[in-house]
Amino acid sequence: MAKYTPNSPLSVEEKANLITKNLEEILGAKFNEDNSIYSEKLLNLLSERDLKIYWGTAITGKPHIAYFLPICKIADFLLAGCDVTILFADLHGFLDNLKAPWELLSYRTQYYEFIIKAMLRSIGVSMEKLHFIRGTEYQLSRKYSLDVYKLSAILSEHDAKKAGAEVVKQSESPLISSLLYPALQALEE
Repeated sequence: MAKYTPNSPLSVEEKANLITKNLEEILGAKFNEDNSIYSEKLLNLLSERDLKIYWGTAITGKPHIAYFLPICKIADFLLAGCDVTILFADLHGFLDNLKAPWELLSYRTQYYEFIIKAMLRSIGVSMEKLHFIRGTEYQLSRKYSLDVYKLSAILSEHDAKKAGAEVVKQSESPLISSLLYPALQALEE
């Protein structure tokens, strides 16, 4: 893991190095001679404030060893002083062929939060700037529902199937939920 402790003040350059470490691409960035990534925009932003990071995960199964990859990157962000919000896409888990039954959504999100915190604790990362949100906290609101209806009025079945093919497994006769799933993701961006 990183050589920094959560209580050590980091320079802007050290923060930028942690943020960009092991990323394959950063828009607008250049590579230095040592293959490190250099981004003037990132350095300027970090000299003004810490970044806000948003990562979402659908709660469709049990977290497993592969979760350590994004968790290690989240650890880098936290070590760099970023505010990190993890979205538990509970409604998406339900819509994805009912991989998360409605009755279990709350329990599943509690389990995910427990596991993610345990993973971060196991590698010695402070969770002071870590926040969690459940998709259903805003996806069941009146405003969000109205946005879904507005989007549904302009989205074709063809486009929904095409977008859904990259997100959820499609069958010959897909459920409406699998067509709705990518539209909901588009609303959240």
